[in-house]
Amino acid sequence: MKHVEARPYADPEAAARKLVQLASNIEPVQDGRIHIEKINAPFLYTLKGSGSEFGAGIKYAVQQGWLELHESGTYVRLPSQGRPR
Repeated sequence: MKHVEARPYADPEAAARKLVQLASNIEPVQDGRIHIEKINAPFLYTLKGSGSEFGAGIKYAVQQGWLELHESGTYVRLPSQGRPR
């Protein structure tokens, strides 16, 4: 019998908080833009999150006003207010 470990980012709020933390440690480029791959790669490969956890985290962060996602999906911005506490 295999025992399955709990995934730390299965909760969308936990994933969103980690994504905001990753984004806040990245130097934005033109107009405050943070390219999505700058947070996607560390989340997927370093933290071993899944694609669905990443998507749910981004969606939750946008709904909470912690991140602004461009309609093209290529970059996010950190709004001046609304960061998680």
